[in-house]
This record gives sequence, structure tokens and C-alpha cells, in this order.
Amino acid sequence: MFESAIENVSKFTRPLHTIARYHNGMIVPGASTFFFVNDKGAAITCKHVANMIISADKINNAYNEYKSERNRLAKDNKYPQFLKNLDNKYKYTKETMVQLKTNFRNSFDKIAKIDIHMHATQDLAILEFKGFEKTFYSGHAIFKRNNTGIKQGKYLCRLGFPFPEFNNFKHNTETDNIEWTTEGKQNSPIFPIDGIVTRFLGKPQGGHTGIELSTPGLRGQSGGPLFDREGIIYGMQFATKHLHLGFDLNGKEIIDGGHKTQVSNHPFLHVGLCVHVAIIKDFLNQHSIPFTEGD
Repeated sequence: MFESAIENVSKFTRPLHTIARYHNGMIVPGASTFFFVNDKGAAITCKHVANMIISADKINNAYNEYKSERNRLAKDNKYPQFLKNLDNKYKYTKETMVQLKTNFRNSFDKIAKIDIHMHATQDLAILEFKGFEKTFYSGHAIFKRNNTGIKQGKYLCRLGFPFPEFNNFKHNTETDNIEWTTEGKQNSPIFPIDGIVTRFLGKPQGGHTGIELSTPGLRGQSGGPLFDREGIIYGMQFATKHLHLGFDLNGKEIIDGGHKTQVSNHPFLHVGLCVHVAIIKDFLNQHSIPFTEGD
């Protein structure tokens, strides 16, 4: 049902790859999603994704200052204590993220600057990419024209990058930096998930702000488009809500592999939350970002 729509929407939906290094040395890959709203390099994503982009510079600059101070420490028997004091100064523990690098995959030949606009109340942000000469996406979002024509039971689909499989990164021990490389797997597969509209967020008299779907938005799909079988955009995935079903089991006796055992289970229904198309269009208009509507 969504074959043609997925093929079309995937042309302008892109992954934001991240690598996060923690003070214990662990490097964790991650992904989120953004999609383009015109051919001028403007895209939308979640505000929490945009905040991560902004925080990367702060995190990396702090670690560069830390390294500079660490390199000036005398390598004598007092070094362990001095290093511990330095960790305390920067409030670093083993679980602290000390480096964060981002990579906007398959979007442009180069990026000189990104202007970011954050929505005041919704988990929504605009990314305006600057300084590119070539774009590696084609087409752009076509947003639903009729904001009020979305009803319960409508069958929709979301796209995103929930399962990061890329491994084109390394830790440069000479510079003590994490880096992107040209080796290894550079992409992750795009992943669709369908669902029906169950409820709406916000009050009807004040206008709906969001759409609830019967299935979860997966981690990494934040910022991904919500669309129908024609590829018309209805919203943007931003969160998953966990609804307690009340069918709890405590110490239930079952037979597993020929043996009696007791299990407990507390089931939840995981529903996806999407920013409503009306909110997206209003926000784009506020910042004079051109976009296209369709039926």
C-alpha cells in the first residue's frame, strides 16, 4: 500500500548520524531523522534533535579545554591525583559524554552554516542549511492542505532511521578525538512503520497540535515524516507514549520447555506521537520558509 509513497518520501528524508564518546572510552553510534520541505536546503526535525546539534560544540569545546589542561600535567607520581582533580573540575564521571560528532548523510556537497529555529512550545525545529553548491536529495515534502480532514482510523506511515548500522568512525589516539572515516559501513537502512490515527493532542477549539498513532515511533525516527499512501505529509514523529494496559501478571505459573516456572508481566501499549501538519505549516510561515501543499 505504501510502496510508491515510501519510494518518493525517502528521496527527501535523511539520517542525522551521531557518534558520542563517553569518558570511559565507549563510542556509541546513534541516528535521528530530518526531511526537506523545499529545494532551497530547508528541512524540519524535532527540537530535541536540534538541541543535540547545538550542544555538540559546547561538549567538544569543553573537552578540548580539558585535554589542554591534562596535557600540561606533570607525568609523575602525583599525576593520578591531579587527573582526578581535573575530572572533578569539569564534572566528568565515567558516564559523562565528552565528545559528540554529527554527520548529515547524503544531503549536500558541503555545509558552511546551519540556521536553526526552535518552536516555542512544540518539539519542532527548522534547519536552514547554508553554503552548499550541490544537493543530494530530490523532491521535497508536500503537506496536506486540509488541516481538519484528518480523522480517527486514518491509515498512515512513518519513515526514519531507528537502527544505526554505520561503523565509519574511529578514535584517533594521537589527537584523542573521535573521527568520521571513509572506511566501513557509512549508511543505515531507512525503516517504515505503519499505524492508524487513534487520538489527537491539543483541544479541538484551540486546534490540534499533534496526532497519536496506534504503533510506536521507534528510536531514531524522531524528526521523520508522517504520510499517507499518496506521500502527502500529515505530520512529523517526535515521541512515543507508553500506556499501561492493566493486564498485569504477578507470579503466573507457566510451562516452558517442559518445566514449570513463574513469570511476571506488566504490559504497555506504545503509541507514537506526531506534530500536527497545521503546526508545521504555521511555523514555516512564521519564518518565511516556502513549502508546498497538496491533496
